[in-house]
Amino acid sequence: MSSSASAPIRVGTRGSLLATTQAQTIADALTAAGHPAELVIIKTEGDASARPVAEIGVGVFTTAIRVALRNNEVDVAVHSYKDLPTAPEGDLTIAAVPTRVDPRDALVSRDGLVLGELPPGSVVGTSAPRRAAQLRALGLGLEIRPLRGNLDSRLGKVASGELDAVVVARAGLVRIGRTEVVTEALDPVVMLPAPAQGALAVECRSDDAELVRILAELDDPSTRAAIEAERSVLAALEAGCTAPVGAIAEVVESIDEDGRIFAELSLRAAVAAEDGSDVIRASVVGPVGRAVELGKDLAAELLELGAGELVNSP
Repeated sequence: MSSSASAPIRVGTRGSLLATTQAQTIADALTAAGHPAELVIIKTEGDASARPVAEIGVGVFTTAIRVALRNNEVDVAVHSYKDLPTAPEGDLTIAAVPTRVDPRDALVSRDGLVLGELPPGSVVGTSAPRRAAQLRALGLGLEIRPLRGNLDSRLGKVASGELDAVVVARAGLVRIGRTEVVTEALDPVVMLPAPAQGALAVECRSDDAELVRILAELDDPSTRAAIEAERSVLAALEAGCTAPVGAIAEVVESIDEDGRIFAELSLRAAVAAEDGSDVIRASVVGPVGRAVELGKDLAAELLELGAGELVNSP
């Protein structure tokens, strides 16, 4: 933590409306628990470039914040969990994974049409190869265009008529209070979200035991288990956060032979060819305490079905 015991906890974040809104929820929760906190805005490579994330690389939104954390310029980093590389950082700890916001993707269309109503040739913008691949796989004849920029600028391209629709994370719209623009929340059967979509990673230095303890109070175990399973699929496929891989896990209630209710983890994943010519899907259910192993098992099944060629295709 910062050097003075009475100083506020410094929460590092990107400067976009969505990022600062997300980080403020953590600062507010810490303050409410008796630990005053303030935001520190950090510019990242992803903010400075207009190129697609797939080109500028994994970690573009997180590296600068992690550097600030290591340099003791901030005490806590708040990330959109899906932006983090899957490789662990030994000197940093994700001390809290708060309750997740709706992980689904959302369609925002100019004429209020749902996905199945968009005429062939409609121009749909998306930032993610995963979304583009799954949209093409639906065979609706849509023209998919790459999209960068903050949520407001993406929504503006629909309002101005430059695009007929965009697909974005519904969680982002929830957090900035813009859910009224959502035309359709896309069922995971139609489009599996990015691993960890809708979740935050609250990170601090591993050697700051007191702060690890404080942040742990914000952790939601069910969300953490789901995220660990989803990201385990991604890691085992050796795919980055821009790969055309979708995954979603949730803790569900099951009933045993004696009629007792118990919790299990349900995990689904898909890998899509970028041109939409193929989608490989698989699912698994197992103990919540085996989240990482379930992800590895599901990835192995996907690889047996040929997912490796789709993940590594140019």
